[in-house]
Amino acid sequence: MTTMAAHLPFNRESLKGEFVPAKQGGQPDQQSGHWLIVQGNALVVTAEAPRWCLPSGPLPPAFAGTIEPPLWIGTYRGVPCWAAAYPRDAEVPPGYGKEVLFPVRDGLPEDLLSLAGMARQALYWESTSRCCPRCGDPTNRIPGEWGKRCVRCAYEHYPHLHPCVIVLVRDGGRVLLTRKREWVAGRYSLVAGFVDNGESLEGAVRREVKEEVGVEVDGVQYRGSQNWPFPSQLMVGFTAEYAGGEVRVDTEELEDARWFPLDALPNLPSHLSIARFVIEHFARPGS
Repeated sequence: MTTMAAHLPFNRESLKGEFVPAKQGGQPDQQSGHWLIVQGNALVVTAEAPRWCLPSGPLPPAFAGTIEPPLWIGTYRGVPCWAAAYPRDAEVPPGYGKEVLFPVRDGLPEDLLSLAGMARQALYWESTSRCCPRCGDPTNRIPGEWGKRCVRCAYEHYPHLHPCVIVLVRDGGRVLLTRKREWVAGRYSLVAGFVDNGESLEGAVRREVKEEVGVEVDGVQYRGSQNWPFPSQLMVGFTAEYAGGEVRVDTEELEDARWFPLDALPNLPSHLSIARFVIEHFARPGS
């Protein structure tokens, strides 16, 4: 059964079956279609109305000679989608603007946000897979796949997706939330961290909660997941029940952690995130 979280932005399901990945077919003969031009953590869009339009058709002349070789990532509603990296220090040409992808905030339509996320993730993989991790020689794309094969030793490797757990700790009518120093003023979210080698998801939940906020949890329950292309993570959402201990903040990871009553929650992450989804749907006892 598909969870509601599957339709969050950055998950392919949010595109309602209208996106066909590039690995399922041959590349178009001509580089024409929608252009997902990514500059760091921003997406280049046209400045004309309607807002948030992608450059379309052949590559606009204003970007010729400045982008890296484009990648075909698939088709959306029958139109090829091309991803291309734009230099971080380059000015966006007249007639174009930028929309921030991360930190995630309300703004871009969710379908465009999801396409941009896939483009950014594909570009990151391309930039980190040019050489074989075994022998260091160049790699080539495996036909019909995202993977790469070494030209010398034939070693194959595929895009790396790093699993992370993110957990809402509940205790009756209150929840335990955390804050990092770099977040906007007053913003709190959930305990989160990468899964270690040899560790289950449930084990990672218990360890991360203990390490970051010092308490024990039980009743770990899966609630949904979200692809997180910043740069290449899978956020796996859980709730867990408080089982004892005093809150002790790991100050190397966090600025603060505290219990909040459900009727007085602080500034929360964007509704586009798995963190907000878990809080909104599963904070109350019995949910």
